[in-house]
Amino acid sequence: MHSYWPEFLTVALVHLLAVASPGPDFAVMLRQALSQNRDRALMTALGVGLGILVHVSYSLLGIGLIIQQSVWLFNVLKVVGALYLSWIALQCLRARAGGVHVETGPGPRQSRLAALRLGFLTNALNPKATLFFVSLFSVVISPGTPIALQAGYGIYMAMATTLWFALVAVFFTLPRVRRGFNRFGHWLDRLMGGVLLLLAGQLLLSTVSGSEPPSGSSPDTGR
Repeated sequence: MHSYWPEFLTVALVHLLAVASPGPDFAVMLRQALSQNRDRALMTALGVGLGILVHVSYSLLGIGLIIQQSVWLFNVLKVVGALYLSWIALQCLRARAGGVHVETGPGPRQSRLAALRLGFLTNALNPKATLFFVSLFSVVISPGTPIALQAGYGIYMAMATTLWFALVAVFFTLPRVRRGFNRFGHWLDRLMGGVLLLLAGQLLLSTVSGSEPPSGSSPDTGR
C-alpha cells in the first residue's frame, strides 16, 4: 500500500488544481451561494461531488475510453452539455435588480432536490470533466493499480470536490459577503450567465468544427 502513496499524492494535486480553476461548477456554485440560502448552496456542492462519481464510474468500467475514442459520441455529449449550460445561462441573464439575494422571511425559492440536481447535472454533463477523468485514469493512474484503490481515489476526489465547494458556499453565504453583493448582485448573475453562455458556445463550436477528443491529453476539467 505504501508504494501507491506517490500516485495518490499526484492524483490529489492534479485534482486540487483542476477543481480550484474557474468553470461551470464554480460559476453555478457562486450563483447558488448568492441567490439561495446556505442549505441549498451546500446541497448544490454535494450534487457536484456526486457528479464526480459518474465520471469515476465510467472511467473504472472502461466506458470513458470508448467515449474518448468515439467522435460522434463525444460530440453528442458536448451538445447535451452545451444545451444544459445554455439553459442555466438564460436563467442567470434574466436576473433583475434586487433578485439575487435571499431575504430571511420568505424562505428558499428552490427545493433541496432541485439544488442537488443542479450541481449534479452541471458536473456530470461537463464534457471537459470527461476528458479530465479519462486522462487521469489512463495517464496518471497506473493500469496496475488495484481497482479497489482506483475507486478509493475516485471517492476521495468526490469528497474533496464537495468540501471545496462547500467552503465556497459557506463563504459566499456569510451575511457580510452577501451585503457586499446585494447592490450589484443581479449584474454578477448576468455576468455568470454570460460566462456560462460562452462556455456553451465554445462546446458547440468545437462540435461544429469537428474537433476530436484528444487521446491521452493532459488533465483539464475546464471548471
